[in-house]
Amino acid sequence: MYQVGHYGGALAAYAPLGTIVALGGYGEIAIVGGLVCVALSTVPDYDHRLPLIDHRGPTHTILFALLVGAGLAALTAVLVDASSAFVDAGVVSFAFLVGFVSIGSHLLADALTPMGIRPLWPVSRRRYSLSVTTAANPIANYGLLGVGVVAVLAGIGIVIVFG
Repeated sequence: MYQVGHYGGALAAYAPLGTIVALGGYGEIAIVGGLVCVALSTVPDYDHRLPLIDHRGPTHTILFALLVGAGLAALTAVLVDASSAFVDAGVVSFAFLVGFVSIGSHLLADALTPMGIRPLWPVSRRRYSLSVTTAANPIANYGLLGVGVVAVLAGIGIVIVFG
């Protein structure tokens, strides 16, 4: 998928998490989490710029998603000055989920294409693909963006009604 498709995938994947956080009374944190999730959603494609790294190689794996989540959690742990250890642990855990969901959404979107992904590398080199659409298909990319926007709007509606 292309950039716009990955943005939509990230919005769709993050919407349930952001909705739960907002319903818990942390609307500002939910918004920041969504922005970070979308911003990180294209990071795996930086492999195009890295020598000796195959496209859809190590940056398109569950291991990479875990590493990004751990990195974002570590950065958050350094930056957060919470009033209690409980709040601190919650915010750091949330940061991990944001990083993991962001990269995970990228993997799911790329799995829609015939090229697919190898999510279990280095344990397995097996490629997974749903072969639904090509990465360059503008209808699929903008359709995925539309799904993401609808998911976020549904989450906002839920927060307005039940929050």
